[in-house]
Amino acid sequence: MAIIRVLHLAGSPTSKKHFELSVLYASGCIDAIYQPDKYVFLIAVVSPGGLWCFPTSLNTAAIEAAPLLAVQDAIHVLVSARIDVALPQMFCLAGMTTYRALLETLGIAYLGNRPFQMALTAEKSKAKAVVATAGVKVPAGELLFKGQQPTMRLPAVVKPNDSDNSDGVTLVRHVGQYPAALDMAFLYSDAVLVERYIPLGREVRCGIVVQDGVLRHLPLEEYFVDPATRPVRTGADKLKRDSANALVLAAKQASESWMVDVYDPIVPAVWQAATACHMALGCEQYSLFDFRIDAEGVPWFLEAGLYCSYSPKSVITTMMEAAGTPLKEFFEQSVLQLLGVSHPLQVSSDSAPVAQPALTDF
Repeated sequence: MAIIRVLHLAGSPTSKKHFELSVLYASGCIDAIYQPDKYVFLIAVVSPGGLWCFPTSLNTAAIEAAPLLAVQDAIHVLVSARIDVALPQMFCLAGMTTYRALLETLGIAYLGNRPFQMALTAEKSKAKAVVATAGVKVPAGELLFKGQQPTMRLPAVVKPNDSDNSDGVTLVRHVGQYPAALDMAFLYSDAVLVERYIPLGREVRCGIVVQDGVLRHLPLEEYFVDPATRPVRTGADKLKRDSANALVLAAKQASESWMVDVYDPIVPAVWQAATACHMALGCEQYSLFDFRIDAEGVPWFLEAGLYCSYSPKSVITTMMEAAGTPLKEFFEQSVLQLLGVSHPLQVSSDSAPVAQPALTDF
């Protein structure tokens, strides 16, 4: 089989933080999965403001050295590159919707869920409403806009309706804490979701991968929470900056997250709830859901995160590793399934290994 040409689409047109997060994950993916006898990569980066570039790598120097292109010129490069499959690794709303729609318009197959599902799950209130119709338990909640006052009984969790990484999340125990919590949440969104607090319990994520039309449930990942010291997970528990002000993943430390034993009694109920979420939301190649487990072991849906960057730090990748499928094998399986190929990648005898390409190689 001919070498497969893969587009890595990274960056963010709207947010520096999302730009950094995307480049962080995409860099890890490229380093981990690159095999010159199987793939040739094209890297596309969208910068805050919307200009594109096509660097030879994702280090800062390479990105800064790459010429900036307007979208119409970038489209010409994409069309000319004869891409077989794209891996969108953009986490802002535009990246998850508009830029995936652009790939569809250009006829470029890509890994991941469609723009509709990404837009739906980006709004927590809408995702909750959909999965609730499928019988999944969701915390009672109310959606507020500026000037409106909450009526939810306390304690309650205040969060932006369409932000991620737990930015702007606050647990409110007393009425006097509401103003500051609302102000914080409104920094990240025009709408704020106020939910009834589900007492601990535990907090887990459940991933599903679709393989040959069958939903494969992955090992659960559990996150450190504590009724006294960490009753809810906030943005600081997921992302932080190191001494050089670079973005790092705080939740990936062993003390912060770990895999749940498959025989743990909470697993069947979470898998059942995740299956209902996956089907109700119309997910395709994979899905990922956060659940709060109450003291009786009942899972409550918190939110969906329908993305996977195929980086060693990606949650679904980590779950697949725990299930016995290494990252390179998982990526290969995903690509072949998308392209409708049922056997492992083979390199024809006349195909020499290909070095990491410059743009002119496409």
